Amino acid sequence: MANVRTTLPPGTEIEIWFQDEARVGQKNKITRRWARRGTRPSAPHDQRTQSAYIFGAICPERGKGAGLVMPRCDSEAMTAHLAEISTMVAPGAHGVVILDQAGWHLSGSLAIPENITLLPLPSRAPELNPVENVWQYLRDNWLSNHVFENYDDILSYCCEAWNRLIERPWKIMTIGLRDWAHEF
Repeated sequence: MANVRTTLPPGTEIEIWFQDEARVGQKNKITRRWARRGTRPSAPHDQRTQSAYIFGAICPERGKGAGLVMPRCDSEAMTAHLAEISTMVAPGAHGVVILDQAGWHLSGSLAIPENITLLPLPSRAPELNPVENVWQYLRDNWLSNHVFENYDDILSYCCEAWNRLIERPWKIMTIGLRDWAHEF
């Protein structure tokens, strides 16, 4: 990875960010539903395959996030997302972005902003990334059990769901805080 920094100016504030992406589309997940005992509630399920990806990052300690909805997962989309995260890091602070080892996260073609350092999680350890819980929250509350009309509808729902999350900094803190991330 090309963006290893050995030193930062003394006193530089460090923000811990977690990053991941989730596919949302017409072939969507069905989640649990409340229903009267003995009944079988119906849930819409679409077989079409258009989709988009929410690139999301949260800073649980500050209750803030940065997100983009993109048509695909690749280095270009990741570079755009890193630029978005960079704008959300407090002025004068440095963001450590913790992410999984997807190919587009570690690509040599990424343009990594100066105020960010990438820190990959161990392989096959999604439970260490609280953004996985963010995706579950978004699906449970705003994205699942829905049939999207078209691609623009998918984009609209993804943006609306992410913006609703960002309006709830206490929810970001509740979902995302991990003691181990702030002990070093």
